[in-house]
Amino acid sequence: MKTSYKQKIFLYFLVIFTLFAAGNFLIGQLRERKHKIEALEEKLDTCASIIDAVVATQVNPSIPDSLLKLFPADLRLTLIDRKGRVIFDNAVRETALMENHARRPEIVAAGRTGKGSHIRVSASNEAKYLYYAKRFNNYYIRVALPYDIKMRNFLKPDLLFLCYLIMLFAGMLILINLVAGRFGKSIRQLRDFALFMENSEDSKNQAPFPKDELGEIGSKIAENYRQLKESKKEIALEREKLLQHVHSSEEGLCFFTAGRSVEFCNGLFVQYLNVITDRANNNPVSVFTDVAFEKISSFLDGHEARDSYFETRIDRHGKNFAVRVNVFDDKSFEIIINDITRQEKTRRLKQEMTGNITHELRTPVTGIRGCLETILEHRLEPEKKDYFIRSAYHQVLTLSELIRDMSLITRMEEAPQSFRSEHIGLADLLKNLKSDLEMPLQEKNIRMDWDIAPDVTLKGNGNLLYSIFRNLTDNVIRHAGTDIRILVSQYGEDKNFYYFSYSDNGAGIPEQHLNRIFERFYRVGEGRTRDTGGSGLGLSIVKNAVAFHRGAIVAKNRSGGGLEFLFNLQRS
Repeated sequence: MKTSYKQKIFLYFLVIFTLFAAGNFLIGQLRERKHKIEALEEKLDTCASIIDAVVATQVNPSIPDSLLKLFPADLRLTLIDRKGRVIFDNAVRETALMENHARRPEIVAAGRTGKGSHIRVSASNEAKYLYYAKRFNNYYIRVALPYDIKMRNFLKPDLLFLCYLIMLFAGMLILINLVAGRFGKSIRQLRDFALFMENSEDSKNQAPFPKDELGEIGSKIAENYRQLKESKKEIALEREKLLQHVHSSEEGLCFFTAGRSVEFCNGLFVQYLNVITDRANNNPVSVFTDVAFEKISSFLDGHEARDSYFETRIDRHGKNFAVRVNVFDDKSFEIIINDITRQEKTRRLKQEMTGNITHELRTPVTGIRGCLETILEHRLEPEKKDYFIRSAYHQVLTLSELIRDMSLITRMEEAPQSFRSEHIGLADLLKNLKSDLEMPLQEKNIRMDWDIAPDVTLKGNGNLLYSIFRNLTDNVIRHAGTDIRILVSQYGEDKNFYYFSYSDNGAGIPEQHLNRIFERFYRVGEGRTRDTGGSGLGLSIVKNAVAFHRGAIVAKNRSGGGLEFLFNLQRS
């Protein structure tokens, strides 16, 4: 059965007034009980003072029988020294056998404030007492009254106040019922107006509104409802457009209410969320509990009205994400996650490339400038002048080689379609390479051999395949030393690739540098510096050229000395 508005109002007020009346009654009874106990304590305090007046005159403190006759027979009197030992107790004969009373609650309170009381069961005779203790110079005087039926009746609350509350409660129920009835009637009329407008398509057929404040409210509701139905169709259409856009968006998007419950999110948001968080789940609310989104939660917990936008970046599991928060006027908000891993990688590469190019260009340009300035500003002998001209020429060659290599790498990365693919015989390519490098190979006494079948044919670009073996060989000539042997061999094949080994028995490189030698401009040091020549891009070109042919390359030191490159190239 549906509860009416009148019944709800009645129940609300009933609960509130019941709690109020019960609270008043409880507090009143507690205060009355407290006052009665205080009155008893005042009487017991008087008894203690009378006893002290007698005991203080004695050398050995004790309570004489003549004094005991002046007090009620059920009054318990105890004399306790400052150490808690019982000197006298009219309810116990063998006081020496009694426990030390220093820890009794009333004695502890008296020792702290001068007076103390407590209701408890006696450990001596197992009777319940209202104890009252008072501290004097060298002892405590404790008086107690039995907590029996007589005392319970004395402390029992007065029922007159309860009767008064019950009568007041009944009167208030009647008044609450009248007020709830008036409110319920008004709400019922408004409900009838709203139901009529909801079930009626033509507002002209609605029942006339009364000429009062309630009628004005009804007319306003009817007008608003007409406008609402007209705009509802437009909103539904726009919502469909928005949902289609959100689902097709490349951003992870989620809308939250002001209470942080999910209104809507697309699948990409959940996908990014699973990458960022440590545990996979499909609940977008986990952004408020995961440590990776701590900055987002802190912003939402403490943002001010003017702070409606926040942006941060999260780097997790090798991925980079840009996270944005937009807070709307109604305190609801949206969280947008973008995967910027590719953009960030491109940015870092461009930044590193720019820095490296600047660094690498500085040396040859500075050398050329120094040589030319020396020639122009000084009168030199023909031999010295010729020396500086040759030095400038060598620096120009280094600069040209750097520009050529950078152009090749850029072209492989940004315009790979510009390289024509053809069928290349590897044995013929190696023969041409050995012929081109005959002079530098002889100068270093380097022997170049290969163990490649004549019919091994590769599919790819001839210039790039040539650059792979050319740069590997140049690397040996510059850095491996003298009296070296180079061996190119095929150690495997499958239906798509040939697998090759390119090795030398030269100096090799330290293990810690092996994973970085394919980076642009990376130099190992220890003899492999720019002083030995080269642009510093040779092995980077090798890696990119191998990748262009859908292969991969790794480097390792040989057990017998020297360096070995293992890579695969696409077969014809």
